[in-house]
Amino acid sequence: MKSSRLFAYVGSYTTPERQGRGNGINVYGVDPRRGTLGHVQHLGGLENPSFLALNAAGTHLYSVHGDRSEATSYTIDPQTGRIAILNRQPTGGFNPIHLAFDAEARFLIVSNYGSDSIAALPIDRDGALGPYSTLTAIKAPLGPHRREQTNVRPHHNPLDRTGRFFYLPCKGADCVIGYRLDHRRGVLVEASRVAARPGAGPRHIDFHPTGAFAYVINELDSTITTYRQDRRSGRLAPLQTIPSTPPDFTGYSTGAEIWIDGPGRAVYVSNRGHDSIGVFAIDRRTGTLSPKQWVPTHGGVPRFFTFDPAQRFLFVANQGGASIVVYRVRRNGLLAPTQARVKVGSPACIVFRQW
Repeated sequence: MKSSRLFAYVGSYTTPERQGRGNGINVYGVDPRRGTLGHVQHLGGLENPSFLALNAAGTHLYSVHGDRSEATSYTIDPQTGRIAILNRQPTGGFNPIHLAFDAEARFLIVSNYGSDSIAALPIDRDGALGPYSTLTAIKAPLGPHRREQTNVRPHHNPLDRTGRFFYLPCKGADCVIGYRLDHRRGVLVEASRVAARPGAGPRHIDFHPTGAFAYVINELDSTITTYRQDRRSGRLAPLQTIPSTPPDFTGYSTGAEIWIDGPGRAVYVSNRGHDSIGVFAIDRRTGTLSPKQWVPTHGGVPRFFTFDPAQRFLFVANQGGASIVVYRVRRNGLLAPTQARVKVGSPACIVFRQW
């Protein structure tokens, strides 16, 4: 029986205006037992391939390009894991910041952070991106922060566990908006909207694997909000908001990434400034959180982190620290340090492909 291989694809910031020290997309082979990374490929000539998505079949990779106006598709060699550009398409707006597939993988949904819109790019049978048909404009009252809330700033657009709703935490407007995809027209239609605290700056969202709960990391006030989700209507109802940093921390920090583990026992968040990963236990009955651990990221600006497919390890991308640092996930969900780490310029996103 042929053993499977695990590859990691790392996006980065490359441009001076982003203080980028990255050089495009880097591909690594991953040792699934130790979490170590071995370099396979560097694909250059790309500006700010800052967020990545991999299709379920593992045949194609996609990226958006921060501070630009396009998305790119890539083919993946099944034997080597190496990638090559397939095609590019405009996203219809400035600074596309996130991308996610619909449940049938017929569309790639992209949010334009700089111009407050969402595009649904059709995916051809060969994996290439087609042009969007109609942009969905995002409108909402802006929050009170004079510098960080000058436009709506949709920051994330993942599909929920039901496969029915995309949710957009809007950093500039202190709200989370749910959308349905109209497949016939290729356009997103608003289904729900919930307000956050003024000045909170909702950034990223994740969903409980079994319970009807959603969790949002708020960037500007470094908090986590728990919501109950009505899975029929898509509505979110707030249940709890707690700090994402320790109670004795008095410095400046902003929330960045959030994930829930596969068993649904814990929420993990990254804090930029405190430079940590916080681990919060989930009450299975109420969905609310209680803090259990903070571990240092050993590098500045932990913009992103994620689990490997088996969830044995948690990989932290330190955008400011030019490094990826690896933690082992214990059986109780807490994190333990490892010696696995690699230097890479301005890492912004990591996705994994198992073959």
